[in-house]
Amino acid sequence: MASLSMITGQVKRSFAVAKKDMAIYYLKGPVIIFGLIFPFFLIVAFMLGRNVPVKDLYPGIMGMTVFFTATSVGPAIVPWEVRSMTFERLVASPVATWAILLGDTEASFCFGLIISLLTAMIAPLIGVSILHVLVFGLALVLATICFAALSILLSAYPPTDTPGNTMMLASMVKFPLVFVSGVFLPLGQMPEWGRLVAYISPLTYYTDLVRYSTDGVSYFPALVDIIALAVFTIVFMVAAIWVHEKVLTRRLT
Repeated sequence: MASLSMITGQVKRSFAVAKKDMAIYYLKGPVIIFGLIFPFFLIVAFMLGRNVPVKDLYPGIMGMTVFFTATSVGPAIVPWEVRSMTFERLVASPVATWAILLGDTEASFCFGLIISLLTAMIAPLIGVSILHVLVFGLALVLATICFAALSILLSAYPPTDTPGNTMMLASMVKFPLVFVSGVFLPLGQMPEWGRLVAYISPLTYYTDLVRYSTDGVSYFPALVDIIALAVFTIVFMVAAIWVHEKVLTRRLT
């Protein structure tokens, strides 16, 4: 009971960390650029000049929206905290490292979910029908959590106080994942080597779930996609906590 009470207390403190992140970092320049402006123009470029029904483009639109918005806040939080010298206070406070990172993940999740819900709401307006609403909603929540956890992992290294360094590293990881994830081309139309590469991207499974939700057809069974997103989330979160704890002393020196 004591350990459960301690965990509950740390989770409550993570909410306070998330609230602080929302108030401070949502309107930062890099977050606006990488979370809103950049994906907007990427989506516009994706749609222009393609003689393809909007229904077929919609899974890619949702995939890019969720992926870029949910990963835009996380890489910037820790470097900004280190630069403003508030990270030391957080670490010295009665908040576990994992609870701090959980709070950062929650802030990234909320930002990604809010923007992605707006994109989801325009589906009926552009002639896209959601056939499996529950699967669509579950996929959106799972994918946003998964990508938010990935963003916290991307903020772990290098241990720097310069947000631009982590943003650059994050971009080097995010862009290849977008291009190999079935966003621009359904998995069934990819060559075999392309599908093998796509399996390592969590975005692949979310895009597949959106395609199932709108078309009723998917490459993987929906349950496999859901399990894959859950596994990726756990792996990203555990890895983020482990790496952050490893480089913690280097950040504080």
